[in-house]
Amino acid sequence: MCRVVDLQQAVLAKNDTTAHRLRTELAARGTAVVNLLSSPGSGKTALLERELVLARETGVPVAALTADLATENDAMRLARSGVPVKQVLTDGLCHLEAQMLGGHLDGWLPEDTRLLFVENVGNLVCPASYDLGETLRVVLASVTEGEDKPLKYPTAFGLAHLVLVTKTDIAEAVEFDEAAFRAHVEQVNPGVEVQLISARRGDGVGALLERALDAANGAPVHRPVMAGRHHTTHTHTHGGTVAPGAMAQHRA
Repeated sequence: MCRVVDLQQAVLAKNDTTAHRLRTELAARGTAVVNLLSSPGSGKTALLERELVLARETGVPVAALTADLATENDAMRLARSGVPVKQVLTDGLCHLEAQMLGGHLDGWLPEDTRLLFVENVGNLVCPASYDLGETLRVVLASVTEGEDKPLKYPTAFGLAHLVLVTKTDIAEAVEFDEAAFRAHVEQVNPGVEVQLISARRGDGVGALLERALDAANGAPVHRPVMAGRHHTTHTHTHGGTVAPGAMAQHRA
């Protein structure tokens, strides 16, 4: 067991080094990364599509990379926004890593990109421990997932710079307790901002783009208390590796 722990810590340490280098390189060219984490079905893709359209309409140079175990469905949806989009198929891997992200950006990411939105694999466990060189880490949870979600996934919510509550147009129907959810977020990540969003109705759309631009322009980003001790050890086996050809590119 000790050997497993040591190995996992070494993997995370190597990832952090790569993430720091990637963050520095992207910042030098004026690009900020927004890492989006959530469970499957949170409405992450629907919201991101609207934010990308808004960015294009307002003249903000953005791009999006979306990761899934299989299918190019999300990339095809996001490509409707008219911005550069790339799909990464992880072939069973449950998260993105900094080295993997950097490899897929090389030769693809337009030089003038101001914001790169990364739609991580739908999973609140593994992705939470991997820094991707992001400027802003955003965790989403829909009103259908339960008010105790932050307590069940403390690393994911505890390391967030921003928390978005999605599908609020049906909050009343599912009896979502906003006060309880906010209290649970505050318990694991004191002081983090919580925004209510409905991509279907348009409520709160634009808030993500605004916060991302603020961060890209050097505005202070929330500093989670957990940030200094975030390396949660995984003891499960991650299946598969990303083959060089296991991705598709889309440009509208």
